[in-house]
Amino acid sequence: YAPVDLGIGRCRLSVAAPVGAQDDGRMSHLRVATKYPALTRRYFERQGVQAECVKLNGAMEIAPVLGLSSTIVDLVSSGQTLKDNGLAEQAIVLDVSARLIVNRTALKTDPRIAALVERFRALAIDKAA
Repeated sequence: YAPVDLGIGRCRLSVAAPVGAQDDGRMSHLRVATKYPALTRRYFERQGVQAECVKLNGAMEIAPVLGLSSTIVDLVSSGQTLKDNGLAEQAIVLDVSARLIVNRTALKTDPRIAALVERFRALAIDKAA
């Protein structure tokens, strides 16, 4: 349970491919390198594309160059790393930010946890203002 968006660490989970590559929307099958296979599969299923996920734990940007995949799904902040590696962002899978994670049972049964969550919420609101 994530009751508070802390408003920090903002980035996005994005689909990227080599500059000039065919748009994913016209493909029925795609090989994708990612650290996030479940989210990636779910995203491409909604697009009507069968995604074969190649799980990598880093250096996603080199997967197309090495022939491991035609596309990547990775966290992107500025997009500079993609650009530096000849990749272009094609779509945003989801927006991401740091969240306060709380056990639901503890939140309901321990007033100290509820008070702490409210303090974080107030700080996040103040920071956003």
